[in-house]
Amino acid sequence: MVTTLDDTKRNAIAVKLADMKLLQQLCIDNEELFLRDCSDGEITDSIRRMLDDDRKNQGILDTVVVQYGIQKNADSTVQQMVQSIRQLMQGSELSFFEKVFQHELLKHQQVMNGLTIHKAAQKVGADVMAAISPLNTINFENRAHQEQLKGILEILGVRELTGQDADQGIWSRVQDAIAAISGAVGSAVTQTSDKQDMNIQDVLRMDHNKVNILFTELLQSNNPQKIQEYFGQIFKDLSAHAAAEEEVVYPRVRPFYGEANTQELYDEQARWGPVFEQLKAISPSAPEFKDRIRQLMDDVTDHVRQEESTMFASIRNNMNTRESEELATQFKAAKARIQQQMERTKTEAYEY
Repeated sequence: MVTTLDDTKRNAIAVKLADMKLLQQLCIDNEELFLRDCSDGEITDSIRRMLDDDRKNQGILDTVVVQYGIQKNADSTVQQMVQSIRQLMQGSELSFFEKVFQHELLKHQQVMNGLTIHKAAQKVGADVMAAISPLNTINFENRAHQEQLKGILEILGVRELTGQDADQGIWSRVQDAIAAISGAVGSAVTQTSDKQDMNIQDVLRMDHNKVNILFTELLQSNNPQKIQEYFGQIFKDLSAHAAAEEEVVYPRVRPFYGEANTQELYDEQARWGPVFEQLKAISPSAPEFKDRIRQLMDDVTDHVRQEESTMFASIRNNMNTRESEELATQFKAAKARIQQQMERTKTEAYEY
């Protein structure tokens, strides 16, 4: 009998992603405080741009967590650390220079978290790499923020020690470093637009790509434990994806996509639940198991093909950019809530 076992490594990455979300919010809160406390126009402009990036990057992190498909809480030690830093930032024990210094260390921690998750994903599976790929944007922008913060620290530090302004040549060199980093990573991983979120087509397409990778990995594997891992993730991803679509997306597109077309999508997804229950009763080593998986994959592929052709075209023709981005935000929020409920239900089942 196949089960929907969780993989320890995947859960560990999920906790690290939760750590990043918590730290990202702390970065945002710190920068909002800095804007209120800073009177230097050049530094204020730099921090304001950094804050705009970090707010967008929080949205990217939300996307990554939802795409990853496992909702976890941040590590308790990280939670305690964040609480301590919040108190220091809001208090008067540290000078403005010291607060910015702590913030630069926080940015370094975010960079290393992102890079560590990226490297770990390479060891866990191609589906994990696909889910966390948007982290590249955050990793490179946080690295650029570090260079900006070093320049700010040099200016503030010289003022604190001497009461005089630093040589602006230092600031120029920092700006050159930022430009070098931006040039190295290219436009594919930097945020240069005013978009507040991905559009709904991009978010759904990421879901589709990930589950296709999971199906492929499962069918290529002969390791029963890995098969259980892949099956468990397919079950969770498809279940949350379908429920969020039915709650948010399909009702929104029905007026212009059509009653019959929309109902067909509902009906196709309704067939997946019974199939999963049947698969759970079959040994993963039985030839019948992979045969059934191939049939499910074919059904899902047909469903995806319809969405990405006719439904996506209908969305493009009937929704503007802002509406499509808002729908993506709503879909991610619904999917995250559904994933959290699935985690709670599983935990309660284990307790009994």
